[in-house]
Amino acid sequence: MKHTTYILYSPAIDRYYIGYTSSFSDRLSFHNDGARNKIWTKRGIPWEVYLTVEGLEKSMARKLELHLKKMKSRNYLKELKQNPKKLEELLLKLSSGF
Repeated sequence: MKHTTYILYSPAIDRYYIGYTSSFSDRLSFHNDGARNKIWTKRGIPWEVYLTVEGLEKSMARKLELHLKKMKSRNYLKELKQNPKKLEELLLKLSSGF
């Protein structure tokens, strides 16, 4: 089963949320559903899709998620979105184990 690592953005709280899932459309719907969502992201409704990386094996999706969270940098996230080459290089690094 293929997975997606995703970055969401909430203009309401000016925050990013990073996660991974096997069903992105269902997960996005959950994050934006005030009745079902009982986790931290409820505060940021509505969430917008900022960036997705699709078609990943579960282990790679999780590695990418953890790497992005560890960076804790808005500028880093912006750079990855603006420069697809950087994202490709990151995926190659993660797949080779650095």
